[in-house]
Amino acid sequence: MDESENLGLIDSHAHIQGAEYGSEIEEIRRRAREAGVTKIIVVGGAGELSSNEAAIALAESHGDLYATVGMHPHDAKDVGENELKRLQDLTAKSKVIAVGETGLDFYYDHSPRDIQRDLFARFIRMARETGLPLIVHEREAHKDAAELLRNEGHANVRGVIHCFTGDYDSARTYLNLGFYLSFTGIITFKNAGPLRDVVRQVPLERMFVETDSPYLTPVPHRGRRNEPAYVRFVAETIAKVKGISLEEVARATTRNVCELFRI
Repeated sequence: MDESENLGLIDSHAHIQGAEYGSEIEEIRRRAREAGVTKIIVVGGAGELSSNEAAIALAESHGDLYATVGMHPHDAKDVGENELKRLQDLTAKSKVIAVGETGLDFYYDHSPRDIQRDLFARFIRMARETGLPLIVHEREAHKDAAELLRNEGHANVRGVIHCFTGDYDSARTYLNLGFYLSFTGIITFKNAGPLRDVVRQVPLERMFVETDSPYLTPVPHRGRRNEPAYVRFVAETIAKVKGISLEEVARATTRNVCELFRI
């Protein structure tokens, strides 16, 4: 095992159950291991209910993969009681470690905002009832998301704000609610100076790293399909911004993920 494989990084948010990856899973896992990534969280809820079942099936087939169940706010308008009941049932699966992704997206507004708010509240309650942590998607909806987490979570729900891109004031709000912040390849982009300033201020013990594969591919691979091996570039950027070693970032972020998701 080389030095890279000893890093023990975790890609805390990837959608590798999608058609973009086809039959490449073994190669993706191999490249991840070679880059020092030892676990991958396969996140459900992107597009259709079936993405959750596909995430679970993948996780159940591989010891280094774990799954989550939820529905993206883009699709909130298409989620009814039957879908919610099915997702509630899926939370009982042994490889399911979190509820999500779920949340609010007021940037694209693919679903009406009131429907997004209602569904997000339902998922927060699901997390509270099952004791599972929450994976939150939030874009241009910080105040509403924080209010719902505060009111529906009753201080009992913990989780992570995935793909965090806000300012430090919003970061501090989520940190005060007991949430972790997860950073993606966006922090490697040339124009992401303000976000790197946030990275500099957020405590390492409250950070995750993720790819959000197949999206948000970091420099130097920007423009290609993303994959879990590339989470290393996110960790390297955090190390550079904070003036610490890559190994320290890997140890801390992996400890954080394992603590929240109990893996």
